Amino acid sequence: MAKKSTTYILLKKIGLNFSEDEYGQVSFGQLIKTALKHVRNAFLLKYCMYSVLLSPINYRKIRPVLWRWMGAKVGKDCFIGYEVWVDMTNTHLVELEDHVHIANRCLLLCHQRDLTDYCIGDDYAKLGYQKKKIILKKGCLIGMNSMIMPGVTVGEGAIVGAGSLVTKDVPAWTIATGRPAKVVKHIPQRP
Repeated sequence: MAKKSTTYILLKKIGLNFSEDEYGQVSFGQLIKTALKHVRNAFLLKYCMYSVLLSPINYRKIRPVLWRWMGAKVGKDCFIGYEVWVDMTNTHLVELEDHVHIANRCLLLCHQRDLTDYCIGDDYAKLGYQKKKIILKKGCLIGMNSMIMPGVTVGEGAIVGAGSLVTKDVPAWTIATGRPAKVVKHIPQRP
């Protein structure tokens, strides 16, 4: 097993219970850099993304630019609604193609605990994370109050119904809804 970093040992001594897989080899400089990035992203989310004064241009102009600044890949003419939360520690794993619409109060989550070796008596806080990309293809719509989980691709032109929990890929030109989301309709071609 690799030697634990001084930073990890210090975090443990002050009572913080972090995953050794995630923080065992992190230097103090890396920890500070990551913390500053999180502070910057939190500032952008709190004071810019939800500004009442900027609301007329927030959805299509400001929020897409801010997501790019935070590391997400955002295409042209995307719509990001009010209170849409992106996994701010993993924004580099989020990709929105052109004309994507994300309605209000959605969550895009790119990480989750790795439960593959979780057993009775294990400390959940010491588990590492699985981090996977979220890809929203051209022209898809994520309905209000939906959650997109790590590793999901929503296909071109697909619609995710309001309040859905998307745990698996949604094929192009379909409508998926539910918790977990399931395809309920295939969108027909125009005659």
